[in-house]
Amino acid sequence: MAKNERFIKIYSQGKLVESEIWVDEKTGVNYLYRKDGYAGGLCVLVDKDGKPVVSTPEEIENYKK
Repeated sequence: MAKNERFIKIYSQGKLVESEIWVDEKTGVNYLYRKDGYAGGLCVLVDKDGKPVVSTPEEIENYKK
């Protein structure tokens, strides 16, 4: 991974219709990216209270391994 990349892909599921979870290294905010053919969308992952899911710095370091 290049040093200037800001996002880390931590989860991927599917082949034709793909769902991925990406984490912003600077803020820790988790995003869901979903693509189906030529279409795709990105949104913030939220918890049961509607607040953004935020990874801790320790979790982010573990994702890099």
